[in-house]
Parts: sequence; C-alpha cells; structure tokens
Amino acid sequence: MVFRYYSNAVSQATKGIATSILVVGLVLVFFGVLILAMPEVFAFLAACLFFLAGSGCALTAGKIYLAQRTMDRVSPPESTVYRSNVRIHTRGGFDD
Repeated sequence: MVFRYYSNAVSQATKGIATSILVVGLVLVFFGVLILAMPEVFAFLAACLFFLAGSGCALTAGKIYLAQRTMDRVSPPESTVYRSNVRIHTRGGFDD
C-alpha cells in the first residue's frame, strides 16, 4: 500500500519541471557540440549579433540626440522664461 503526502498535481508539476530541465540540458549539449564542430560559423554569428546590437544602440542614440536638438529649438531661451510672482527665499533674513 502506497501512502502519499502530496497530491497528483504536485507529481505532475515535478514531472513537467524535470522534463523541462532535461530538454534544456540536451539543447545546451547540442549547441556545445555544434560550437566545437564549427567554431568559425558561430564566431561569425556572434559578430553579426554584436554588430546589429551596436547599430541599434547608435541609431537610438542618434534619434534621442535629434529629438533633444529639436526640443531645444522649440523651447524659448532660459533668460526669457520667468515667473513674475515667484520669490526665492533663503534661510537667512527676509529683506522686504
């Protein structure tokens, strides 16, 4: 007679996790064997990936730079931006 302290759902979840770990492990071993067999191909793929990522970063930085430049042209200069009813007080005495 088998007495279980857990339900069938826990058993199914454990089997699912074990299956997932096995599949990930086999995929990693497969990629390791492929890299050993063809290192030039994977070096080329890695170089392409880094090139694309660097190009994307440079493009995004350029877009941000151009957007900031456009915003600076649209906004008025700092010397004309003021509020007539604002006073700045410091911790010292108030001279009014």
